Amino acid sequence: MKKRLYLLGWLCLLSSSAFAQVLTVKDQVSQQPLEMVQLSGKQSTPTNFTDSKGKVDVSPFKGLDSIVVRLVGYDQKVLSYSQFQRMGFQLYLRENKIALSTVVVSATRWQQDAKEVPQRVSTIRPKDVLLQQPQTAADMLGQSGEVYIQKSQGGGGSPMIRGFATNRVLIAVDGVRMNTAIFRSGNLQNVISLDPFATERTEVLFGPGSVMYGSDAIGGVMNFYTLSPKFATDAAPLVKGNAAVRWSSANNEKTGHLDLRYGLKKWAFLTSATYSDYGDLKMGSHGPDDYLRKEYVRTHNGQDEVLTNADPERQVYTGYDQLYLMQKIRYRASDNWELQYGFHYSTTSDVPRYDRLTLYRNGTLRSAEWYYGPQVWAMNHLQVTHRANNKLFDQLNIGLAHQLFEESRHNRDLGKAIRYNRYEKVNAYSANLDFEKALGQRHHLFYGLETVMNKVHSTGTDQNVNTRAVAPGPSRYPDGADWSSHAAFLTYRFKAGEKLTVLTGARYNHILLHANFDKRFYDLPFTSADINTGAVTGSAGLVYSPAPSWQLSTNWSTGFRSPNVDDVGKIFDSAPGLVVVPNPDLKPEYAYNADLGAAKTFGEVLKLDATVFYTYLQDALVRRNYTLNGNSSIEYEGELSQVQAIQNAAFARVWGVQAGMELKLPAGFGLAVRYNVQHGREELDNGTEAPLRHAAPTFGTTRLTYTRNRFKADLYAVYNGAIRYNRLAPEEQDKAYLYAADGNGKPYSPAWATLNLKALYQLTQHLSLSAGIENITDQRYRPYSSGIAAAGRNVVLSVRATL
Repeated sequence: MKKRLYLLGWLCLLSSSAFAQVLTVKDQVSQQPLEMVQLSGKQSTPTNFTDSKGKVDVSPFKGLDSIVVRLVGYDQKVLSYSQFQRMGFQLYLRENKIALSTVVVSATRWQQDAKEVPQRVSTIRPKDVLLQQPQTAADMLGQSGEVYIQKSQGGGGSPMIRGFATNRVLIAVDGVRMNTAIFRSGNLQNVISLDPFATERTEVLFGPGSVMYGSDAIGGVMNFYTLSPKFATDAAPLVKGNAAVRWSSANNEKTGHLDLRYGLKKWAFLTSATYSDYGDLKMGSHGPDDYLRKEYVRTHNGQDEVLTNADPERQVYTGYDQLYLMQKIRYRASDNWELQYGFHYSTTSDVPRYDRLTLYRNGTLRSAEWYYGPQVWAMNHLQVTHRANNKLFDQLNIGLAHQLFEESRHNRDLGKAIRYNRYEKVNAYSANLDFEKALGQRHHLFYGLETVMNKVHSTGTDQNVNTRAVAPGPSRYPDGADWSSHAAFLTYRFKAGEKLTVLTGARYNHILLHANFDKRFYDLPFTSADINTGAVTGSAGLVYSPAPSWQLSTNWSTGFRSPNVDDVGKIFDSAPGLVVVPNPDLKPEYAYNADLGAAKTFGEVLKLDATVFYTYLQDALVRRNYTLNGNSSIEYEGELSQVQAIQNAAFARVWGVQAGMELKLPAGFGLAVRYNVQHGREELDNGTEAPLRHAAPTFGTTRLTYTRNRFKADLYAVYNGAIRYNRLAPEEQDKAYLYAADGNGKPYSPAWATLNLKALYQLTQHLSLSAGIENITDQRYRPYSSGIAAAGRNVVLSVRATL
């Protein structure tokens, strides 16, 4: 009996192998399996797709001479079944960036072809991260060549997009807005709370995105989509994982990462963890001496000492460390219902505020201490997806999230005993209902509801470092303040034909804010602030493709930013001698934007693209001189300071060009260029105009790449134009400590360029090596508006193991 069963088993195995032949498709360089590769043959044969293991049954194509293999972003291949056999049913695809088509989510919160999106969208993929090895998410954005990054300290990174930054650009994580009620107009570092190792894809949508994302989405939207668990496609569990270590010489970075996926038919799990330790950053040797760190303060036995820096190129007090954790669970209840829960956690050590620690007063360093406490971000996120075919929707996405933000500031002047401590905590709750409905072949609706509620907790203490005595101090924000947003939105896509797509949408947003002010420390002329206001925004764009190689687009859109708790209720020193005080009489600011874009491919060899944009900001929320109870100056943290407040006091204009080129050269070489020009002007109190603070200088990248089999290299230049003194915003002209001095002793931001080399070699399917040299010529430079010089010559080494 056993022999018969054994024989039957062999017969079954032989018969199945005779009728089923599996092809495995992988990336040529990384050797990793490619999912959703499409195989199609004659009209009568089915279209098949590879699974998460890169496998697909090609038995239906047996005997065919022409099988089309295609995946967006890769060279298309046309092969015969006999060629599959000769290759041992192993196929490797080569990446191709020339094609116009790709898949994006940012414009409507649903997947769609980029050729049907009138706004400019830039995508950063995992393979870009694997080659470039950015230390933080801010560095990852900067290496795209389209987002400008400002840094004030080692643990910094404030994105600037089309002349706007901080609370005028929006960060979203898996569709959840990260911006809170205390996002400020000054530089923000929240983007470093995201882990590049745990990011599946990053999309940057340029221009207003308020129709889909609400307040703050004026300059653009940065969407980070994190790794997701994968289900098993057969009876065997799906097990995947990555482990990586990295070292960088410029700040003695030591990073370790681990992620693991485990998938069953109905359940899937993912765990990710990354820890980074950064030392003091060393700047380059060739450049302005103004950036050198010649001395620093050390507190020893309770006494502040000013010490000479033995190595002025080492930026003392720029080191910190960071931890990222992520856990996701995915459950497929049925073919139509799916749930996913995600937990995200990120924290830093104390982060010294380097630019303030280099500030002098009366010929000596001003601060003995100036540091941010740990920047903590935690998010619980539940996503529910339901597919149906009814009158209301084809698919429904439900998103429920809670985020916790914690940050603090601590500063003490040189030789003084009082340390000022300010603590902030925000609990942010959000709920989203997103619907998708196709109305025939040509009409598509995306619509939904969103509600967001923020609760702000803010406290302050003044501590005597000698006696350890702690006294209550003024808080940065009104403690217990509430900010909420409630919205409904609709986007309509009309496919007028094969050549023309129209995308239009509208949103109504209602904003509520309430704050009570503590008058123990400042004699404010009011006890509370209330905002109850609405905002209507809209967009209309079209994409016209006269031929498959052409894409012409235009988009008209509006955006808004409603006053938040930071605008209405903050008390802080924006710069030494300036203090910002609350102003309850604020209203939303509105942006009006126009884009005109064109892209053209020439065969599979060359792609050119350019986008021209213009944005007008009305009733701009800006800092201006102010009076408090008739006084233009008050004492703040021991210093007489000019009073300022956020006011709807100006308009601003930004215009510019974003352009690029991709050229496919023979023998595996490629050339890519990204170039950005932007100019901005802002109205002043006297009616004249001055340069806009967050309009970055001309910047770009040029890359020469080489790809062959398992090897990829990238030799690239990063360059940045100068901003002379007369082109600096007035508030930047007053920050000479951030800049180099020109021939007249005036502050300015010099031009700079770096040469860099990165390489990746896939030793085996499971092991890869990455190496690079950044800033090969060891230039000493400081990106515009930054308080810290960039890294000098930097050697980067990384090893990655894949399961």
